[in-house]
Amino acid sequence: MGFHDTSTSKTSMNVAFLSFLLLLVRADNASIMMNNDKDLLEFPLNLEFLEAEFFLIGALGRGLDSVAPKLAEGGPPPVGARLAKLGFFVRDIILQFALQEVGHIRAIKSTVSGFPRPLLNLSKEAFGEVMNNAFGRRLYPPFDPYANEINYLLASYVIPYVGLTGYVGANPLLQNSISKALVAGLLGVESGQDAVIRTLLYERRWVSVAPYGVSVAEFTNRISTLRDKLGKKGLKDEGLMVPKRFGAEGRIGGNVLAGDKDSLSYGRCPEEVLRIVYGDGDENRPGGFYPLGADGRIAKSYLSNK
Repeated sequence: MGFHDTSTSKTSMNVAFLSFLLLLVRADNASIMMNNDKDLLEFPLNLEFLEAEFFLIGALGRGLDSVAPKLAEGGPPPVGARLAKLGFFVRDIILQFALQEVGHIRAIKSTVSGFPRPLLNLSKEAFGEVMNNAFGRRLYPPFDPYANEINYLLASYVIPYVGLTGYVGANPLLQNSISKALVAGLLGVESGQDAVIRTLLYERRWVSVAPYGVSVAEFTNRISTLRDKLGKKGLKDEGLMVPKRFGAEGRIGGNVLAGDKDSLSYGRCPEEVLRIVYGDGDENRPGGFYPLGADGRIAKSYLSNK
């Protein structure tokens, strides 16, 4: 009986010791995986800063330096953004988006060290150039995202979807459960923002955008085509109206949410994202919304190859 008690005690101690060692190994692996994931988690800060400033200033007339100055870490203030002419309903939605982006920046910086806000060009000229490139000609008068509600929604269509596809592309490359949970949470809200913007525009899809005489749907199709062209990785973008064969199950032309043949979200890698937000299809050459380039190790690695 005594022998049995001793044997049981030793077995319990061995199990406890092995469990302790396993926990140490898992903790060490988690640390290693976090190091591998760090770059992929830091990179989207570039897009989160862009969205936060565009939405905050568009809704309130003031940005991170007023709302959450510590998150900007002394980075240069954005150029050219201003209060948009919005109705109460849309302004309320955009303000919600803006504050959500503040939370996203904080969540990422609470997980990895991050970096200060990069220089952002949110001027009407920057958005105007996007629209000129989308149509293959200079629009006259130049497109102004802050001039009215439809223009602002079209400009909003330009931004969150790029971040959404970036999160979808990063997700399978992440190794650590903390990283995966963070990206899943960010992706959920980014997808929601994109869905709301697309829905607001879909409701207005046949409205002619003054003074250009082009429908809202055509604007979105042109913007999506441009993003695919700049990304250089095939079809990963769709406007609000598509040929029926490209709609859900090949049975409908309305396209309030973009997705592949199985209605799954498209993913983009960092190179594609940079090609789009720099505006010229070259991840090595800053421009567009990032005059000095994006920040973080991934973006800087392309700048060093310039």
